[in-house]
Amino acid sequence: MNCSNENLQEIKLLNQFNLESASASGIKVHSQEASEDTVAAAARLFDKGMTDQVDGGYLTERGIEAAKHAQSLLSLLSA
Repeated sequence: MNCSNENLQEIKLLNQFNLESASASGIKVHSQEASEDTVAAAARLFDKGMTDQVDGGYLTERGIEAAKHAQSLLSLLSA
């Protein structure tokens, strides 16, 4: 399975969520400041049911699972 640039942007965005926080911190992607790739990745994550807002927001249960996997993979690759 190949990883497209779109998938990489989504993974990059999922890695920005703080899963250690008890309050499950959300993020906000500002279309005026963020790259077009990041804005599009945020919209795709929303369309896939992983966030509750098109511009970031909070992770859904599915999004938490995806972010855990993405962050675990990054941790393994960084070791």
